[in-house]
Amino acid sequence: MTQPVYLDHAATTPVRDEVMSAMAPFFGPRFGNPSSVHRWGREARVALDEARERLAICIGAHPDEVCFTSGGTEGDNFAILGAFRTQRTSGRTTAITTPIEHKAVLAAVHRVAQEGGEEHLVRVTSDGLVDAEHFAALLDDKTAVASVMWVNNEVGVIQDIPALAAAARQAGAVFHTDAVQAFGKVAVDARHTPFDLLTLSGHKLGAPKGIGALYIRRDTPLEPMFHGGSQDRGRRPGTENVAFAVGLATAAELVLAEHEIEGQRLGALRERFETALRAQIPDIVIHGAGAARAPHISNCSIPGTDSESMLMALDLRGIACSAGSACQSGSVSASHVLTAMGVPTSLANAALRLSFGALSTEACVDRTVEVLAALALKARGGHAPSAAATFAVVDF
Repeated sequence: MTQPVYLDHAATTPVRDEVMSAMAPFFGPRFGNPSSVHRWGREARVALDEARERLAICIGAHPDEVCFTSGGTEGDNFAILGAFRTQRTSGRTTAITTPIEHKAVLAAVHRVAQEGGEEHLVRVTSDGLVDAEHFAALLDDKTAVASVMWVNNEVGVIQDIPALAAAARQAGAVFHTDAVQAFGKVAVDARHTPFDLLTLSGHKLGAPKGIGALYIRRDTPLEPMFHGGSQDRGRRPGTENVAFAVGLATAAELVLAEHEIEGQRLGALRERFETALRAQIPDIVIHGAGAARAPHISNCSIPGTDSESMLMALDLRGIACSAGSACQSGSVSASHVLTAMGVPTSLANAALRLSFGALSTEACVDRTVEVLAALALKARGGHAPSAAATFAVVDF
C-alpha cells in the first residue's frame, strides 16, 4: 500500500516526540495551578517561568516581554486592537496593514474602523512584496499601529521587516509582525529588529494547537483583550496552560537548533518539486517566485484546472495539500492574497499550496509531481501545452 503524503505543514505540524515528553508530567503529577502558593503551585510556577525565559531567549527578548496566548489569531487581535485602543485617546487612530495578511490581521484592522478609527492598506507587487514607498507614505502622526506579516502563509514571500519596522518607529507608530510562518525560517531577533509586537503559534513548530505567544516590547502601549485576573502582569488574565507553554518553549528551541540544516533540506525539496513540475507542466505558474521566499512553501497554479477538484483528487490518492490558508478551508472564492497580487481569477482558482516539513522526503515530492502531472493532463483533456505557451499564460 502506498504511504500517504502530507504536504500541508504550513497549516499544522505533527507534535514532536520531544515536546510530548516535555509536556507529559504536567498532565500528571505536576498538575498544579501556578497561582497557588503550595508546593504543587510553586512547581507549576517554576516550570511556567522557565518556559517563558526559554522562549524569550529564542527570540532575543526579556522574559517579561513574552505573553503566552492561545495561538496566532489571538496574538494578532491582541496586538492590533490592544495598540489601537490604548492610543486612540491621544489622536493615533489609524491602523495600517497589507491586503495579503492572514484574515486574523485583516479582521482586526477592520474592527479598528468599526470602533471609530481608520484602516489603510499598503499596495503589494505582483510577487507579493510590500511597496515600501507606499507604506512610508501612509505613516503619519495619526498611525497607531502598522502590521505586516513576515513570511506570507500562502506564497511564502519574505518581507523586509527590519526596514518596515524602522520606518514605523521613525513615525512613532507601534509595529506588529505576524511571524507564525517566519520563526525558524528567517532570523527573528528582537535585539536587532525594531518590531514592537510579534506573534508566534505553537502548532506551526511541532507544539500542540492552542498555544502561542505575543512578544510585547517593554513600554509598548497595549490594552488587554481580557479582564479578570492578575496573571501575566494583567495582560492576559486566566489560569495559564503550563503544559502547553512548556511544549512551545521546547519546540522553539528544537526548531532553532535545526533551522539551518532543516532550511537547506526544505529548500532543496521545494526546488526539486518546482523543477520537476515545470518539466512536466511547462505552463505552470509559481506564485511569488520572483521574490525571496521561505523554504517550506510553494504555491502554484496549473492553467485549465481548479484547486477544489485537484485537492479532492489528490486526497483520494493519499496526498494532502491545500489551496491556501487552512483558515480559508471550505471557501470557494479566490485567494485574497493572490487577488491582491494581481493574479487573474482563473489562475487564482487553480492555486495549490504545498508546504514541506518534518514528514517531507524526496520520495514524497517525486510521487506528488507524478500524480499532479497525471491529474493535470486528465483535467485538460489529455493535452499537454508546449513550453512556448508558458509566456502567454503567465504574462499578467
